[in-house]
Formats: sequence, C-alpha cells, structure tokens
Amino acid sequence: MTTKIQYTFKDFQSNQEVRWCPGCDDYVILRSMQKALPLMGVPKEKFVFVSGIGCSSRFPYYMANYGIHGIHGRAAAIATGIKLSRPDLSVFVMTGDGDSLAIGGNHFIHAIRRNMDLNIILFNNEIYGLTKGQFSPTSLIGQKTKTSPYGNTQPPFNVGELTLGADGRFFARVPGNDSKMQTEIYVEAHKFKGTAVVEVMQNCVIFNDGAYKFWTDKSVRDEHTIRVEHGKPMIFGKERNKGLVLDGSELKVVEIGKDDVTENDILVHDAHNPDPGLHLMLVRLKNPLVTGIIRQVREETLEEREAKLTEEVKASSKIRSFDDLVS
Repeated sequence: MTTKIQYTFKDFQSNQEVRWCPGCDDYVILRSMQKALPLMGVPKEKFVFVSGIGCSSRFPYYMANYGIHGIHGRAAAIATGIKLSRPDLSVFVMTGDGDSLAIGGNHFIHAIRRNMDLNIILFNNEIYGLTKGQFSPTSLIGQKTKTSPYGNTQPPFNVGELTLGADGRFFARVPGNDSKMQTEIYVEAHKFKGTAVVEVMQNCVIFNDGAYKFWTDKSVRDEHTIRVEHGKPMIFGKERNKGLVLDGSELKVVEIGKDDVTENDILVHDAHNPDPGLHLMLVRLKNPLVTGIIRQVREETLEEREAKLTEEVKASSKIRSFDDLVS
C-alpha cells in the first residue's frame, strides 16, 4: 500500500534567494501558489512551471519542482510541447502582460483556442518592470512611462475580453494582494480540464505603483470590487447591500432595500453558461471590478480530441505492425 505524502508550502520552496523588489505583489503570488500546491493532491515531481522573460519569469527558480525558464513570449509554446509529450504532468505557465500579450500574444491566444489542459497565471502590472518601465499592451491611454514620456497613445488589452475572444473556457481575475483568493483560484484552475487563465492584478511598486489602488486598497475594495461565485447572487459592498442586475443589454448596480429592490432581483452568477455574453459584460465592468472565476465551461481538450482521433485512425487502419507498413 502506497502512503500518500502530505506536503506543506515549505516543500515547494527552493533554496534560491527570492530577488523581487521589496513590497512587490510577486511575493504574494509565490506564497499563494506554494500554499495551493499541497491542496491539489499531486506528487511534487508531477508539477512543471514554465516561464518566458520578465519579473514574473523568475518564478521557476523559487519553486522546488521541475521548471523551465524559457525565452521571451514563448512560455505557452514550451508548455504546449511539455503537455503533449507528458499529459500526466500538471503544467503552469507563469507570465506577465508584456511576455504573454506582446511578443507572446500569438502563442497566448492559440493556447487558449486549442484548449489544452494548461494553467496560465498572468501577472498584469500594466508595465514592463524587468526592463525598467516601458509601456506594455495593458498600459492605460495617457500613462507616462519610459517609452511614453508624454503619455501612452495605444489602447490597452482587457485580458478577460481577449481570453474570451479566443474562446477561453476558464477565466478568473484576482487581486495581487489577496493571498486567500489566489490560493483558492489556483486550486480551481488546476482542477479544470482545459486552458485556465488567471489574471493577477499585480502591483509594481517601482514603475507603476498604485495601478490598482482604486480597487484593491483595503479602504475601498469592498465598495469597488465584487467577487463572483457560481450559483451565488452577485452582491457586494461593505454592508453587502449592493448588487448587479441586467438592465436591457447592460449591467447595472442597484441597492438592495431601495426602490423595492430585493435580493431576489440580483443576478445569480452562472460561470458554466456556454454563452459568453454575460461573461463578457462582467470582464468589461470597471466599477465594481469583477474578481473571482468569471467563466468555467468544460469542453473537450486538445489532448482528448487527439486521443479520440488516434483511436479512430488505428481502428480503421490495415497497418498493425512495422511489417505491415513495409510489406
């Protein structure tokens, strides 16, 4: 009888010195992941962390399991090869908004489209941090950076909208300073069969400090964010007295107890709805900003489709051995 190993977060800590800037949310992401892995019930040698280039891409060095520090923008491509050759492995792509959405944009959208069983954790700090503060594909219009000293003129990607536009089946958004929510969602991403994309609103204390303070600061987050959970009404607010309703083709914030609004009027979140229409509304909403698992729709993975096709071809083929092939 095999004894199941009980891990703690310390079992996933490497002996490497963690070299991020003091106060960076990357520390929170790292510890949240290390806390999540023991909850997944997987031997540590079955985890692989793949990264490209950027602050986020230091991640594999700090994990005590297999990892690959790849080249800029190619983490999703490397992870695809690993998963196809070793479908038994649990593969995590650790990437940033520049790494995945600029030079790696093509790999990012096609990984999502194919729906491989991968977990993509996207650190979105709306800036290039490692190379010292250039604007990225998620930097805001007007944002002043090293490469836009008079203000950025390029519209930013909405990560959720891009994911759903690529036919994403799982998308979640989490604050970079909320360790508990991150740990819970990393576990759910791992459980999901298909490509799971988790956007982490990660604050860069050096080059874009305060990018998310309107939503994640403790003094305002209850009023400015809403965590959605499948099957539960979309209620938020410090007093839990606000909610979302559908007003025509738009989401509207209402106050429970005012104008005859009751909790029964509040929309119930359906993350499993194959139609992405309402999910798109949720990822576009800015106040409150929607966090949690917004979309979670199970469909066949690339691995499952490939296995099915292989069996069909083998069943109809007259070739059963090498001798059949060359005779």
